Amino acid sequence: MPATRDELVAIALAHAAAEALDDPAPVLATLEDDCVYELQPLGVVLEGLALARRYYDHFFSTFRPLVAGYAQRGEWTDDHGVGQEYTIWTRTGAGGGLERHEVIGILTFGTDRLSGERVYGSDRLLQLMFGPVLDDGRPVDVGSP
Repeated sequence: MPATRDELVAIALAHAAAEALDDPAPVLATLEDDCVYELQPLGVVLEGLALARRYYDHFFSTFRPLVAGYAQRGEWTDDHGVGQEYTIWTRTGAGGGLERHEVIGILTFGTDRLSGERVYGSDRLLQLMFGPVLDDGRPVDVGSP
């Protein structure tokens, strides 16, 4: 039987909380095998648990050490997922100074777990977060009007 909306919301919140840890296993446990990460406005899609695993390996080993702090600015839920807005400060500015980044992540519901995430951030932030995994993505295909 598919997960209920309340169960999927709980899974999404557990996913977000696990991203604050230094262990990819609890994050990956919240994802369906055919998960999809859509990165906007960069226009890149990463498909499947293998790429998600590579992303989180990079995220925890390379990106997280650069993070000087973050603050959640908002959160909302609808029938399709949980949206979260953050400000993230990284130690990547000129001369080692802080750089401020705004990001919105929408954790999308699947059948039993999360089907993935849509991440909206600057090209700079997405390059920092996803690193070499971006090279294995494909262009977003959203059709035409």
